[in-house]
Amino acid sequence: MPTATLIDPPIAHADVRQFAEDRVNLPAETAKDRREKVNDLREKLGRWMTDHPDCGIVKSYLSGSLAKGTALRTSSDVDVALYIRYDGERKADRQLAEWIAERLRKAYPQMNPDQIIPQEHAVKIIYKTAGIEIDIVPVFYEDDPDDKGWLVSKSSGRLMLTSIPMHLAFTRKRKAKQPTHFAQVVRLAKWWRDEQKASNANFRLKSFMIEMICAHLADGGLDMSDYRRGLEAFFGYIVRTGLKQRIAFTDYYGLDELPKDVKDPIQIFDPVNPKNNVACRYTEEQRRTIVQAAEDALDALNEAHTAATKGRALPMWQEVLGSSFRG
Repeated sequence: MPTATLIDPPIAHADVRQFAEDRVNLPAETAKDRREKVNDLREKLGRWMTDHPDCGIVKSYLSGSLAKGTALRTSSDVDVALYIRYDGERKADRQLAEWIAERLRKAYPQMNPDQIIPQEHAVKIIYKTAGIEIDIVPVFYEDDPDDKGWLVSKSSGRLMLTSIPMHLAFTRKRKAKQPTHFAQVVRLAKWWRDEQKASNANFRLKSFMIEMICAHLADGGLDMSDYRRGLEAFFGYIVRTGLKQRIAFTDYYGLDELPKDVKDPIQIFDPVNPKNNVACRYTEEQRRTIVQAAEDALDALNEAHTAATKGRALPMWQEVLGSSFRG
């Protein structure tokens, strides 16, 4: 009896990889330029802090997607965590933002004051010619040796005990085991998320949750070197569990330290702080919306995988990665 011949799908890993390189990923030169701008800013700030030891600013870290290597080409925001000793009440408000902006203007007198803008929960520095914006996000610091502090959420102002360097080490550990591929699947999942948000104003799935789902899959042994399969696994996990399965990690604490009585519809715990469910503000309706979108994406990829021609597979991939995907 003749052996069945395996036929490659009309759109495969190489096509997805090329799309990622051309459309999704932040170009290496752009990332380098942004890191240099942040490093220059942090160096100037460090010198000013040395000259003004009572300024209330302790240290800073590049954080967010640029620091983790998961930034998208479409993003112009860069996050910097500013560790502070604030003499006011420990909460995020306009007064705190003004306090930070005042010190940043003194540290960077070469900038126009209107480039440093206090916001609701953070301070934005705008580089007009470079087309980037640096979000200075405060962290209330209490001399923890692991640099744990109370990070202020940019979106809600909620205080979350965490550690920027420990987070970066967590991500580097996963990236080291799957160089290039782990970060690429994260970026592709974030790209899909942005496509969903563009067509549905009620869709929410923050980047940190995507990173934690991908880290959970990687820790479970998922080989992410095939990006098509990596995306299928990402969507498949959301559909299979309905996002009702707890996600937590043992890099910095034991699972027995997790709270027992959490009722949140989605439970994805900060790998640095077992008491912080990073999905605590998501509703049951939002959970269902994410699961439905993932199910639609998985169905589209399954149909594309079995399509006889590229012409039939392409519309299915475009449902997932948008109309700019050309296969």
